[in-house]
Amino acid sequence: SNLPPIPEGFRPIAASSGFIGVNGPLYLRHVVREGGDLVHIGFRVEARHANPMNNCHGGMLATFCDMLLPLSIHRLSKEVGHRFLPTINLQIDYLAPCPVGSWVQGEVQVLRVTRSLVFAQALVCADGTPAVRASGIFKIGQPFGGPEEPIG
Repeated sequence: SNLPPIPEGFRPIAASSGFIGVNGPLYLRHVVREGGDLVHIGFRVEARHANPMNNCHGGMLATFCDMLLPLSIHRLSKEVGHRFLPTINLQIDYLAPCPVGSWVQGEVQVLRVTRSLVFAQALVCADGTPAVRASGIFKIGQPFGGPEEPIG
């Protein structure tokens, strides 16, 4: 397939097995900076992700958000660190279609961390157009290895 290259600065998230392995690959760009790290996660919409209208299926976008939020929280929140974050609630608004070939990328804000929960929200864009708004609540679970271990 002649899909455009992955944008500069992104590298694949190592998760070749399990659910993410089948639905990915996902790509990460993590910029460490003074006012707080910048974390972007994205994927290229392929034909296998599409609905009959040739846009990314809503289920794939929901799946992406369910990975985007915890994977970003791990990198943005020192207090959470590398703990498993099972999803308690995931809310999604579909704002615009994500056509096959588009680059879908999300950025997360961690809103609040309590002793046992994390509240976060994300905006996902397709080629720069706001396409999905998501918010989630995650339980702070058991620690696991490192940031590159598959999650979810």
